[in-house]
Amino acid sequence: MQNIDDDMLVRAQRGDETALAALIARLMPAIRKGAAACQAPGLDFEDAVQEGLIGLFQAVRSYRPAAGAPFASYAAACIRHAQQDARRAALRKKHAPLNFSVPLPDAENIPQPGPEELAIAGERWAATLGRMQTELSPLERRALVASLHGQPAARTAQQLGITPKGVANALARARRKLRG
Repeated sequence: MQNIDDDMLVRAQRGDETALAALIARLMPAIRKGAAACQAPGLDFEDAVQEGLIGLFQAVRSYRPAAGAPFASYAAACIRHAQQDARRAALRKKHAPLNFSVPLPDAENIPQPGPEELAIAGERWAATLGRMQTELSPLERRALVASLHGQPAARTAQQLGITPKGVANALARARRKLRG
């Protein structure tokens, strides 16, 4: 860690932005090194750097030379503690849903199909309906339509007057025919 002269520290404590910027520049390698070691789910590198800067600001504000420790050592400890506290906070179990979740896409960011894609989809739908009419038996069509509407197999079986296993078999035949 680089030496920091007392004059620069006193000026930074009094609010001299130039002295504070010079202090930050001298301690930034230590802050970055600590940030690289503190990364965790929910605490990325940039956040850890920010926590280190907060630790440095606290060190500048609370440092008392009469305590006997050199400022560089005191600042390094404050930076390290601030980053470690942020890491511990990020790893708490209460933050796990946020740290390991996947964001849902915004409705605005979902690409909308163009006219060409809509026309192709419409043609495919019409072809599938035509194949359903020609290739499927009436029982298979009724079972498939009921299934597509989310109706349970037991209810479909009751309406069609067959067993639930008969509905499952009709659906399997319909899928096989439509895939082929």
